[in-house]
Amino acid sequence: MDQARAIGLEWAAAKAAEQAPVATLNGTVEPPANARVAVTALFGGVIEHSYVVEGAAVRKGQPLAIVRSPEILSLHSDLVRARARLGIARSTAQRLDQLSDAGVIAGARAEEARASLREAEADVAEKRRILALAGASGSDGGYRLLAPIAGRVTSVSATTGDRLDGGGAPFVIDAAGAYEVNAQLPERLAGRVHPGMQVRLGDVTGTVSSVGTTIDPETRSLLLKARMPAGPGVISGGTVTVTVLGPAPSGAVTVPASAVTPLNGADTVFVRTRDGVAIRRVQLGEGSADDMALVLSGLNPGDQVVKRGTSEIKALVLAQ
Repeated sequence: MDQARAIGLEWAAAKAAEQAPVATLNGTVEPPANARVAVTALFGGVIEHSYVVEGAAVRKGQPLAIVRSPEILSLHSDLVRARARLGIARSTAQRLDQLSDAGVIAGARAEEARASLREAEADVAEKRRILALAGASGSDGGYRLLAPIAGRVTSVSATTGDRLDGGGAPFVIDAAGAYEVNAQLPERLAGRVHPGMQVRLGDVTGTVSSVGTTIDPETRSLLLKARMPAGPGVISGGTVTVTVLGPAPSGAVTVPASAVTPLNGADTVFVRTRDGVAIRRVQLGEGSADDMALVLSGLNPGDQVVKRGTSEIKALVLAQ
């Protein structure tokens, strides 16, 4: 093995493993049930301006579109009339209160006037709330569709010039940074995977939120759901491969996957010694994560293994 010293090698230390891959699953990325919001058109009308497109990031309260609606004009007229009635009711109540205090009229008439005043106030307040809820200016018949949450527009079913029916949802927004991975967990892993375990998708780490309790008779699997933050590769509707992580077996270590090579029918690593490099057979665990291999036996934490130059050393061994 003296010849190996002339080869430019790169080394890596074996590290005590805290977690180990339990399963590698295929799944789809979806927004959680409580993270998708439909933006509803409260009144029918025509979209005059549309400000966003599918995929656009929006902040809470950002205008999505301006809608012109005859219903808003009608509601504004109702508000004007209600304010006029309120003014009359207020004057009447004040006058009758004065007459009642002077003993000119019965107190019941003043009480009736006060009740009419309260009704008029409630009518004005109701119409104001409806216009405010719609983000309507009222006098020009326009109202705004606003983003109720911060996130990304995932659906646009109407654009400038399209007619809306009251109650329709021309925009759908998914909350920013909130995703869920749905995957099928094989029956053989039932009981080994449970809520709280980590799930890794590339460099993004999530958490198992639920594991189904009923096995699908066709796929012989359970439905696994995992919460996932935003990150590279986490796209709503995308198909992904995730790794479920659990506690590592006692004594297990991790090394770069490039450090492990088959030699004479066994998984092997090359370990640094005082005299150079030694051949060490190892037992690998199932699965891998982040290009790291899980070694169950054959190495100790701190052992230096070759992570680059493995093929050159292997060629020397086979030549000898």
